[in-house]
Amino acid sequence: MAEIQTQPISEVPQASSFHMIAAMGGVGFLAGILIVLTYQLTLPVINKNKAVYLEKALFNEVIKGATHKIAYKIEDSNLVEVTGEAAMNAQIYACYGEDHHLMGVAVAASGQGFQELIRLVYGYSPEKEAIIGLKVLESKETPGLGDKIEKDPHFLKNFEALDVSLTPDKSRITHPIEWVKPGEKNKPWQIDTITGATISSTAVSKILRSSTEKVIPIIARHLDQLKTADFPAN
Repeated sequence: MAEIQTQPISEVPQASSFHMIAAMGGVGFLAGILIVLTYQLTLPVINKNKAVYLEKALFNEVIKGATHKIAYKIEDSNLVEVTGEAAMNAQIYACYGEDHHLMGVAVAASGQGFQELIRLVYGYSPEKEAIIGLKVLESKETPGLGDKIEKDPHFLKNFEALDVSLTPDKSRITHPIEWVKPGEKNKPWQIDTITGATISSTAVSKILRSSTEKVIPIIARHLDQLKTADFPAN
């Protein structure tokens, strides 16, 4: 039988560590470039879709019947108009009808939910001094439970005429928003929470309370500015 020749392990050619690291680095660099290029190419489409989604939410669910909007940011308690991409992250949207009449003001707000951040927009009627609509824009609450804040009809009914009236001097909300157990609502500024989704529905209530206390008095002080603004051409 022929003798099998073996080679000491120390003499077996080993892959160069430098070449391995260089190869891995090259792959990572190429992947990074592809990710950046993909992001840059898809960003305009993503932003366009977000803008369309936001506008549908404003005109169909939050300020129903409105056809045009002007976006504003809050800066030192003043309202400053913003346009273009900045309008996507505006805090306030003054919404108008075809007759140039201010139909209401949509307010963007966010806060911590049961799992992650909840982003929403609600409609405010200066004439009624009430919230008249709400749309959850982004939520990752538990399917079948927490996501009821987006579709439960009884919960959404809270926001058809939720009282956020101001004191005579327009400096604060007369009755800050409260949240109660399901079926216990007996005041127009209260929100019936959802059985089985108490944490998520309470989170929405807290977001609205915090936002309305800060934003509604600012809207009231600048209401003439919103009513007499140059009608948008969009």
